[in-house]
Amino acid sequence: MSAISVGQAVVLGAVEGVTEFLPVSSTGHLKITEGLMNIPVDDDAVVGFSAVIQVGAIAAVLVYFFKDIVRIVSAWGRGLRDKEERHHHDYKFAWWVIYATIPIVAVGLAAKPLIEGPLASLWVVAGSLIVGSGVMWAADQMGRHKRGEDDTSFKDAMLVGSSQILALLFPGFSRSGATMSTALILDLDRVAATRLSFFLGIPALTGAGIYELKDALGTGAGVAPLVVGTAVSFVVAYASISWLLKFVAKHSFNAFVIYRIVVGLLLFGLLATGTLNG
Repeated sequence: MSAISVGQAVVLGAVEGVTEFLPVSSTGHLKITEGLMNIPVDDDAVVGFSAVIQVGAIAAVLVYFFKDIVRIVSAWGRGLRDKEERHHHDYKFAWWVIYATIPIVAVGLAAKPLIEGPLASLWVVAGSLIVGSGVMWAADQMGRHKRGEDDTSFKDAMLVGSSQILALLFPGFSRSGATMSTALILDLDRVAATRLSFFLGIPALTGAGIYELKDALGTGAGVAPLVVGTAVSFVVAYASISWLLKFVAKHSFNAFVIYRIVVGLLLFGLLATGTLNG
């Protein structure tokens, strides 16, 4: 028996697709949804399933930003062959994404038992949603929004990339929320912060999905639910990316801050009353 049915996979895939790139915590929403459907959030198969369906969302990024990615990878390839090409921003940016992924990979491997154990609690998710909201609000207020994507530096990439560790250790904080908040503090504008978050998420989330695939299949997640969940995640995430980029071009992050606080308080209430198990 699969730990997750095809019907549940559709719901979880949709939740993943909507929330992966919005600064509201996809991990937190997945755990809440799993809890409401009586799916054990700490089951190895469920943990693996959640990581694998992220690949669908990442595939949506690859398709949506295909031209940008081809441009950056091409510049990187030219730079490897020709020293004269190494002054190009795209060549440097490719290396920055690689370097910025190292911290989260190191922490993810070292703290895996902790991440999949005590820190997987819904109590942690609820607290992280609210604390992360405060960080996001402060970052949006502090940031001067004066720097564009072409103004990013190695320092920016490393700080923003390393901030993903917050979401890794505290599900509910949100990887997108952490990276966007850090970018805003560094004075990037909202669109540049959002796009940087997308690009830095590609290697980290793809690596996590591939790493968990064997365990997910070996612990009873089921091939059909994995395929369906990943496909739904891709379709929904593509639409979510398009909407988010248009939204941040004209609006602050206040709507996400309010939403996160409401969800966090609601989750605390459900846990306190025993409606959900933490």
